[in-house]
Amino acid sequence: QVQLVESGGGSVQAGGSLRLSCAASGPPWRTYYMAWFRQATGKEREGVAHIDSGGRQGVADSLKGRFTISKDNAKNTLYLQMNRLKPEDTGVYYCAADWVARGLSDEYNLWGQGTQVTVSS
Repeated sequence: QVQLVESGGGSVQAGGSLRLSCAASGPPWRTYYMAWFRQATGKEREGVAHIDSGGRQGVADSLKGRFTISKDNAKNTLYLQMNRLKPEDTGVYYCAADWVARGLSDEYNLWGQGTQVTVSS
């Protein structure tokens, strides 16, 4: 059973950067489709970015140019680089994984526990 553990969240001022990590355990890591989601208080969870086993990726239109998804197969780790952060980026960020392509749909079968990101103005 794959387990996903996020880290790297914290508090940052607007305009700052954070890099989130999602460490995956359990085989076979490289065949998973993975994604980042976020959920602000009182709002629905939304897709942020996704990446497939071949490294092809997609980022939500509203976040393109600021957020980048990547993964390190050797370290079994998924990353989300977030630049020029805004207060509206505040929320809990989750990584997700599945055996099939889900894109930014929240139908992934495996989820981490989430990491809080708070951006102050």
